[in-house]
Amino acid sequence: MSSSPSCWQFEEVGKPLANAPFELKQLNRDEVTVEIAGCGLCHTDLGFIFDGVRTNLPLPLTLGHEISGRVVDAGEEAQSWIGKAVVISAVIPCGVCDHCRRGLGTICRNQKMPGNDIQGGFATHIQVPANGLCEVDEQRLAAAGLELADISVIADALTTPYQAAVQAEVERGDLVIVIGVGGVGGYAVQVAQALGAVVVAIDIDGDKLATLTSYGASLTIDASATDGREIKKQLKAFAKEQGLRQTEWKVFECSGSIAGQQTAYSLLTFGGTLAVVGFTMEKLELRLSNLMAFHARAMGNWGCPPELYPDALELVLEGKVALGPFIEKHPLDEINQVIETAHHHQLRQRAILVP
Repeated sequence: MSSSPSCWQFEEVGKPLANAPFELKQLNRDEVTVEIAGCGLCHTDLGFIFDGVRTNLPLPLTLGHEISGRVVDAGEEAQSWIGKAVVISAVIPCGVCDHCRRGLGTICRNQKMPGNDIQGGFATHIQVPANGLCEVDEQRLAAAGLELADISVIADALTTPYQAAVQAEVERGDLVIVIGVGGVGGYAVQVAQALGAVVVAIDIDGDKLATLTSYGASLTIDASATDGREIKKQLKAFAKEQGLRQTEWKVFECSGSIAGQQTAYSLLTFGGTLAVVGFTMEKLELRLSNLMAFHARAMGNWGCPPELYPDALELVLEGKVALGPFIEKHPLDEINQVIETAHHHQLRQRAILVP
């Protein structure tokens, strides 16, 4: 283990992250220390820095919640984890409260989210509860052509849309519509296709749409050149052509934008499902009676419970979901430049910061 662990702390809104050394604390019985291989940069991190989204732990705080690495130390009850390669859950439930006992870990009021409730992953090391770990088979990882740092994005960019697909009960024969195919939405397309659905990708970025035609999208629609009525008309024609239902469409809003949310809501059908995956602080005016009239449902999606991580990881190891074409690694020392690039929407792939 490094003798002088360090982190990049977020000090106040609009201020850059500053590199700072820190002391590893005494572990609790159920905690582990993970030497970080990589940590993905998420839209949520940008929200904390630029949009006034408040963290639960007072500043200064190390951000970052998409983390992979190796366990190098453990408390008495977690010794079996030492030496193992892991992905850390972006939301770690306590595991013992009423919500957790009823399988509702994502709304656990004692949950720990790195970079929000506890110190995060833009660092060399992190200390977390062991019940938030997903073990990684490194032989299979290497066979898939991936490094440990590469799979850090599983911890949010992949598992968040995976949970949304599980909640929406995506299955073979479904028409799934993904709005916003960036860092999260691109994986939503792949996950839905892997689960047997026919997938339509909608975005304003033609390059992203073109890429996804090779990774699960059977139809792409450029929303910058098509209004809402025309989009729904195209979808109805496509569903008829593919022999799919005109009802019960499953719409995943991953853009985290007002325009994306408006489009998503306008695409509700009878018996349809709207899964809200992206996040924005902006407000939207809606006619909620559409949910009643269509007998439709809208659902939120906070993180992903640790018990679903192995299945999401398996999609990657089996080659059903590709990570490589959608990620790029950067030295952790370049974090300020990477954040600025992401803030100005100039990143083409999901950025992973490597200590």
